[in-house]
Amino acid sequence: MNAFKGAQFPKSVILHAVFFYVRYAVSYRDLEEILAGRGVAVEHATLNRWVVKYAPSISARAQTRKQPTANSWRMDETYIKVKGR
Repeated sequence: MNAFKGAQFPKSVILHAVFFYVRYAVSYRDLEEILAGRGVAVEHATLNRWVVKYAPSISARAQTRKQPTANSWRMDETYIKVKGR
């Protein structure tokens, strides 16, 4: 990924921020506070630009590495009795 060339922050910081936003669905302002607690001063608008710019390419790469699932699957059912029913 040469998309990080010229970025003011290291690639690892950008990837961590985008992953954290997508995985845990926090707001940009909350993510700004989380990163500030880790010593990274970044504005919420910058986080928004990172997610818009890098999330689609990260998602596309993750989809290509995803293992195929089996053709058949089964779901187990559990019954719990409540008041005799």
